[in-house]
Amino acid sequence: MQSEIVKKGLEKAPHRSLFKAIGLTDEELARPLIGIVNSHNDIVPGHINLDKISEAVKAGVLMAGGTPLEFHTIAVCDGIAMNHTGMKYSLASRELIADTVEIMVTAHAFDALVFIPNCDKVVPGMLMAAARLNLPAVFISGGPMLAGKFQDEAVSLSQVFEGVGSATAGKLNLDQLHDLEENACPTCGSCSGMFTANSMNCLTEALGMGLPGNGTIPAVYSERIRLAKKAGQQVMELLKAKLRPLDIMTAEAFRNAIHADMALGCSTNSVLHLLAIADEAGVKLDLNLFNEINKVTPQLCKLSPAGSHHIEDLYWAGGISAIYNELHKKDLINTSVITVTGKSLADNIVNNPVLNNEVIRPIDNPYSENGGLAILFGNLAPEGAVVKRGAVAPEMMVHEGPARVFDSEEEVVAAILAGKILKGDVVVIRYEGPQGGPGMREMLTPTSAIAGMGLDKDVALITDGRFSGATRGASIGHVSPEASVGGVIALVEENDLIRINIPACQLELVVDDETLKARRNLWKKPELKIKTGYMSRYARIVQSASTGAIFEK
Repeated sequence: MQSEIVKKGLEKAPHRSLFKAIGLTDEELARPLIGIVNSHNDIVPGHINLDKISEAVKAGVLMAGGTPLEFHTIAVCDGIAMNHTGMKYSLASRELIADTVEIMVTAHAFDALVFIPNCDKVVPGMLMAAARLNLPAVFISGGPMLAGKFQDEAVSLSQVFEGVGSATAGKLNLDQLHDLEENACPTCGSCSGMFTANSMNCLTEALGMGLPGNGTIPAVYSERIRLAKKAGQQVMELLKAKLRPLDIMTAEAFRNAIHADMALGCSTNSVLHLLAIADEAGVKLDLNLFNEINKVTPQLCKLSPAGSHHIEDLYWAGGISAIYNELHKKDLINTSVITVTGKSLADNIVNNPVLNNEVIRPIDNPYSENGGLAILFGNLAPEGAVVKRGAVAPEMMVHEGPARVFDSEEEVVAAILAGKILKGDVVVIRYEGPQGGPGMREMLTPTSAIAGMGLDKDVALITDGRFSGATRGASIGHVSPEASVGGVIALVEENDLIRINIPACQLELVVDDETLKARRNLWKKPELKIKTGYMSRYARIVQSASTGAIFEK
């Protein structure tokens, strides 16, 4: 056991003395030391219940003969960080989470790990750490929030963001907006649609790193507590079997997860995170693979914001195992891969059929023959851009329009709320990329304002930043190379024609090469927007979104 380096032998008497200072007995020290990696805090709705999850995990570890020791890492609430400087720090927290876990685990020589994440960057940050450390590990998320009710319809946080635009357009009065605000987020948990947090929790299960149910059992259900106990027990089985994350997170497992991503219509951010996790696991992924899988994988679900269903509906319909059952009918997944159950994927899904064909469509009657995400290429995005095609209105799948150019999110929000964006416009938001932002902000405020004002079927948005998983409409993000490194998006001028063809995976600026060359000669690299602290360092070492916005090696 790895922990023997801090507890066994004559020379480790000082170490044992320190362990005893925290109350451990010789009997407890003789058992494997299991790190409980928790992102609990009092500000993130998806994390306020993680103390209960942790207690259940510890109970499971104790039942199986281990000694659980908990430590914490950071977590940002993207919704609270949205539309101000705080959002610059959200994606950047992913690398810090991976690093802090590495530090704690290596310094204290744990034998195995149970990870307890729930929200956006925490899940991928912990998966990156799991791959890097390669100790036996199980993930157990805090679970999704239940949907709220407003005017007798199921709603989630995305409707509150859209409500701002609706109120601006006079479609909701302030009392109605307040009623929506009061009822959209009724429980703890990760926000109830197929937004980034739930996308990544579902994909953790799809990768094989979470027990069946990890992605979909609601946060407030007692079944979540029982699953946490099983996770604590199962990590001990993985330790005995010497089954490690890199045995599970193989190239085949990532391909399976991308198939699930496409079938579910997950957040565009899932592309960033899968690339980053795969890099830590030593698995080669690129954006072209996402399009290859998109072409052969039907979209089986339309969960909020793409449709009216929420994660609780996916849970009752059979969850990720049921999705895999449908995909397996056309041999789209590799069911021989091993998972944290210690069994193959085939064993995990054998008795888990689809239970609701409205929530999970049959594979012969999908919402779309193609997957829910698409990677666009063209002179405006030679290294790629990402769109949640499953949440785009049919009218906007192919679109041409004049560019309306803004150099920050704040500028575009002011223009939208002032009624300056017109039908047919293509809104370009630049200098919001990994380096230029810095931090590649999610821009749910402008996309929601556009949707709330009823313009999501008439206006496209393009950015080198990101869009929230709660975004719907023709919102194209991750444009690479980004503006701050001289990408073509930096050369776009007001009223340039932009051509979007999502079915053909094309994104073009209709400006000739000579004109672009002349503009490039006049372009100057901007100064860093944040000159001190972590984000200054981040901006200097982060790479393109096309790499997953990972750090330079």
